[in-house]
Amino acid sequence: MSDNENHNAESASSASGNTDYHVPVLLQETVDGLNVQPDGIYVDCTFGGGSHSGEILKRLGKNGQLLAFDQDADAKRNVPDDPRIIFVPHNFRHLQRFLRLHKITQVDGVMADLGVSSHQFDEADRGFSIRFEGDMDMRMDKRQELTAFEVVDTYDEQRLHKIFEQYGEVTNSKTLARTIVQVRNTVSLKTIANFKQAVQAVVKGNPNKYFAQVFQALRIEVNDELGALKEMLQQIPSLLKPGGRVSIITFHSLEDRIVKNFFRKGDVEEAENADPFGRNVPEPPLKVITKKPITAAPEELKRNSRSRSAKLRVAEKV
Repeated sequence: MSDNENHNAESASSASGNTDYHVPVLLQETVDGLNVQPDGIYVDCTFGGGSHSGEILKRLGKNGQLLAFDQDADAKRNVPDDPRIIFVPHNFRHLQRFLRLHKITQVDGVMADLGVSSHQFDEADRGFSIRFEGDMDMRMDKRQELTAFEVVDTYDEQRLHKIFEQYGEVTNSKTLARTIVQVRNTVSLKTIANFKQAVQAVVKGNPNKYFAQVFQALRIEVNDELGALKEMLQQIPSLLKPGGRVSIITFHSLEDRIVKNFFRKGDVEEAENADPFGRNVPEPPLKVITKKPITAAPEELKRNSRSRSAKLRVAEKV
């Protein structure tokens, strides 16, 4: 299923975070899942507006510590003036590297909210939203070179087809890819309006839903979201202290499948954790705490429509 804009970003609300920048989802549930110890060390992999971090800080004592990662430079202005927090302006795929840099080898908990922030959707020039006119950009980290325009302007037909099919579950992904390759020699696809106009003839069903799926696919490719998630997950077992917890919120089935498999089997791929020859298979390093994912309560759904596709999974280091 697609994480279109009505429910992709994140959700609830906290006095300690910038909810103009981003409304967090499953705020209490996510932090409850971490089972915060007052003198523990915690990591928020997706700082954003700082609401989840704010809730963690509320539960930490004066000797507790929080490291907050966010590759989007805009997030830095939301960091509170608190000696217990260290802001790391990088992608969470570099988790271990930056923890080592701060002389930290193990932590008590890690959380990540994988939705796109409301701020990113609402800033027209970021190119994330089909609601605004702007460049086809979609970079979460403006320091990187690859943009959505580069993808649609340079990728071959087969590669585009694969992206739209796998990351957006676009019904006619093959036709869309062929159309893009045909029109881009005569039409510039640099802006959102140009792109939508250029492929208008092949749009299937509800145009808003269709373009939301197309934009989701491009955004995942531009930011290598699934690659970053897999790299981050693989670092968690060695980073967590025994009994340490990890809470992760996903917003579409691709992410959720990766998190679910890793929590259950210790593997980011979908291979079954079994040996055909009956040899001993190592126990997964994490114990699943949430047998079924936690979803938003009716009250939160009413308050924040973007929370309706959110799924929270929690696991504990064995």
